[in-house]
Amino acid sequence: MKGLVQLIWTVLLTGVTLGAQQSTAGQPQQSDVFVSGTNGYHTYRIPSLLVSRKGTLFAFCEGRKNSRSDSGDIDLLCRRSEDGGRTWSNQQVIWDDKENTCGNPCPVVDQQSGTIWLLVTWNRGDDTEAQIKANAGKDTRRVRLSRSDDDGITWSKPVEITQTAKQPAWCWYATGPGVGIQLEKGASRGRLVIPCDHSVAASADNPAGYRSHVIISDDHGKTWKLGGVISPQVNECQVVELADGTLMINMRNYDRSKTTRAIATSADCGLTWSKVTHDPALVEPICQASFIRYTWPGPRGKSRLLFSNPASTSKRIEMTVRLSYDEGKTWPVGKLLYPGPSAYSCLAVLPDGDIACLYEMGENHSYEKIAFARFGLKWLTGDENVIGKTSSM
Repeated sequence: MKGLVQLIWTVLLTGVTLGAQQSTAGQPQQSDVFVSGTNGYHTYRIPSLLVSRKGTLFAFCEGRKNSRSDSGDIDLLCRRSEDGGRTWSNQQVIWDDKENTCGNPCPVVDQQSGTIWLLVTWNRGDDTEAQIKANAGKDTRRVRLSRSDDDGITWSKPVEITQTAKQPAWCWYATGPGVGIQLEKGASRGRLVIPCDHSVAASADNPAGYRSHVIISDDHGKTWKLGGVISPQVNECQVVELADGTLMINMRNYDRSKTTRAIATSADCGLTWSKVTHDPALVEPICQASFIRYTWPGPRGKSRLLFSNPASTSKRIEMTVRLSYDEGKTWPVGKLLYPGPSAYSCLAVLPDGDIACLYEMGENHSYEKIAFARFGLKWLTGDENVIGKTSSM
């Protein structure tokens, strides 16, 4: 009885739901992190989830002041959790540029310094994506960079890096959304890689003009430069380092003769990329997705890559988490996280080996909430145990 009373008081004082106290061996623990229509924002979108070197969990997103629109008055927001997503800090405004658009969070941690680099984009709030793509806006899409050296307590004012991160002929531009990576293998070990996309003039093989690319830093975030470009008909993307040092980029696909994710690889750590192929196992309705490494192959266990997206060819529904044991060649494991409307997502590996997914979801449309789900490997696979931390850096 005493334990039950204590649990009730914990719920009342912290706001943690009873479901969030359940074992990760069962169903995922799920809670709402951002709820549309609260705290002064009409809609929350574009989730990004990051674990710092200290083990702090960060949930980033866009706070859209007046509507669900991709343009307008949009702020960049964050909430922190020091207990693996069981409780969260108050909402923190990282960047508010009045009526303008500040968003597309794509953070990365430098595991050597502990610095969190946050790559973001900016445009005038009265310029739409269509106008920027047509070079008809009052300004263009710009790339900016913020940093935190105190585990996300404070953030620097975003500085512009457009000159080195964007070619003059490019129109639209987006960082991520999702997360960047730091390379752990080979001669470029320590390189920071941020997946991005942009648009150019439409062509016969690329009617929408969308292409993916990466930007990289070899001096721990001090300076950034362009890596390779991937084309055609791809944009929002995430990148993973494979066991042999190859990079694999997984991209939103605009070629609707193939309702699946687009893939390319790089043998030179992001400087150049292969031709685009498509993964028939990863169906998509044209949407962003998350793609990360869970474990490296070696004495501690097998290779595991994770992927999440709305697993439908036509609608943004059925948020699904998948697992690959062979460096992304096949995806034999898949589990439905949420059956209803759902869209963008971001996965993370927690310090104790649990898996987390921050994703857009709702009942009537995809953007009523940004929810956080935490679950163990055993829930995903049905027959494996969590094995703990995975990075060697």
